[in-house]
Amino acid sequence: MNQEPNLLVVDDSAAIRKILVRVLQQTNIPLGQVLEAGDGKEALSVLEGHVISLVLSDVNMPNMDGIQLLRTLRGSTQWQSLPVVMITTEGSQARVQEAIELGATAYIRKPFSADQLREKLTGLLTK
Repeated sequence: MNQEPNLLVVDDSAAIRKILVRVLQQTNIPLGQVLEAGDGKEALSVLEGHVISLVLSDVNMPNMDGIQLLRTLRGSTQWQSLPVVMITTEGSQARVQEAIELGATAYIRKPFSADQLREKLTGLLTK
């Protein structure tokens, strides 16, 4: 089972998704596929069809935001223990706290660097 982990990047901004994918490549962490979704609903359908090792999700999105996505994942037997890293621009500590209480694995504040991302993900992906 030394297959590279697949990641799912969830953000309503295509530009942010592209940046995240580029930064992920710069981390030099061995990765499988990096899939993308524009909101929580899209993320759930990607999860249905792929084996994902880690989700990087924005907090604020239309249709289904990152908190709702996290709540859905944690309420599902299939994805209960899937690591979810929240990405937030919010100075709002309350939303971050809510995500942590719901079982977010970690969170990263925008803007982030390749080093910050590498630091957060290395431990999560090399378990």
